[in-house]
Amino acid sequence: MNHHNTPLFTALMQHAESDPVQFHIPGHKKGAGADPQFRSFIGDNALSIDLINIVPLDDLHQPAGVIQEAEQLAADAFAADYTLFSVQGTTGAIMTMIMSVCSPGDRIILPRNAHKSIMSAVIFAGAVPVWVNPEKDDQLGIDHGVTLSSVRQALKNNPSAKAVLLINPTYYGTSVNLLDMVEMIHSYGIPVLVDEAHGTLLHFHDDLPMSAMQAGADMAATSVHKLGGSMTQSSVLNVQGDLVDIRRVRTFMSMLTTTSTSYLLLASLDTARRQLALHGKALAEQTIRLAADTRRQINGISGMYCFGEEICGESGVFAYDPTKLCIHLGGLDISGFAAEQWLRQHHKIEVELSDLKNILCLVTLGDTERETGLLLKALRHLSETFKSRENKSSQEPAAVPDFSSFSLTPREAFYASAESVELRESCGRVISEFVYVYPPGIPILVPGQLITPEIVDYIQQHIEVGLPVKGPEDPDIHKLRVVAVPERTAAQ
Repeated sequence: MNHHNTPLFTALMQHAESDPVQFHIPGHKKGAGADPQFRSFIGDNALSIDLINIVPLDDLHQPAGVIQEAEQLAADAFAADYTLFSVQGTTGAIMTMIMSVCSPGDRIILPRNAHKSIMSAVIFAGAVPVWVNPEKDDQLGIDHGVTLSSVRQALKNNPSAKAVLLINPTYYGTSVNLLDMVEMIHSYGIPVLVDEAHGTLLHFHDDLPMSAMQAGADMAATSVHKLGGSMTQSSVLNVQGDLVDIRRVRTFMSMLTTTSTSYLLLASLDTARRQLALHGKALAEQTIRLAADTRRQINGISGMYCFGEEICGESGVFAYDPTKLCIHLGGLDISGFAAEQWLRQHHKIEVELSDLKNILCLVTLGDTERETGLLLKALRHLSETFKSRENKSSQEPAAVPDFSSFSLTPREAFYASAESVELRESCGRVISEFVYVYPPGIPILVPGQLITPEIVDYIQQHIEVGLPVKGPEDPDIHKLRVVAVPERTAAQ
């Protein structure tokens, strides 16, 4: 295939150049009806291709023209049989994966550090999750991957499971031995789904962990916007093999996708694919080299540690993505969240995420030595300002607690009669809503789960340092929504 071509983007430019008189949505009509300040900032070029699925521009819900051509080029670039564009982000692609293989009551094997979107899909599908705990890193306070033996045991205990979902790489950049994992799961005759949200570049350089398609996974949801150069909210769903039905996959993708699809997002996927297919290896190599040099210098800053190749071989870690800089602040007297705020206030540095004792910085195709130099300067200032005299932080790391028992399925609990109780009084009750810190969006509590004192303490710890705990109907997290007890429901 000719990856110099951008069938969709080219069609959009040609359509805009023909300057048609539009009597269809969007109502801003190429910017003429938009707010003048917004129009001036965004620019007429962008507004001229903010269009709708008219005949010359194809239809994402049933592509047969330029969108189909663009998706076929993407499939070739990602080494997939099929690639579906998503304007619902990777959340939409993840939901499509799960709902296309699970029906109500079906079991699906999931890692504990699954993203909230995975659990939302489980609720919508009416599936029953089977949890596998990932390996914990007590030093850093983060989760890595699940092990081959733990997934095999889950399969043996649940022979009727319809699929296994894996996260590769994790938000912090560690990967499992995906090739062996896929081969083992396929021996049970079920598909492997991969949350590859943070793995766009894996497809394009051999020094990065193996991609899902290379490992033989059946479906992978990939956030091209995160690391591949497309616009926010644009992602792809890669599909291969005969364990999943592409027609059913397309049906669910259409059901979960707006009919007012953004052609700006679609065009950015088309052009990001071109750049990655033609220059991805060179750009990734440059990014890897820049990140490696930055990591080396971070590890020379007092009070900080940024893991690298030495982590490979630890339980749950087969490989790591060097473009992700997980900076542990173990020797500084400051929490990760406070460090994020301090870097923003004093150096205008924005990090990807922070937790109790880490900050995560991403080095991408858009970075140069100028940006990493500014980061290093800011980190040195941070070290000088918050160096702990005892060389030990006052804020200890804490990994997400293992899931407690479930007395209801997530779907049953989510739709059950519920009531609000004070956070400290919720122990022993069954949660009916999500509680998570975003980013990264890994649930602390999932509907149907028993609330324990350990979990309440973990939530309270995050609230006290100011981390963004989200999910409950009560935005202040003073109360949690729990399943109502039968007698109380009857009384009401």
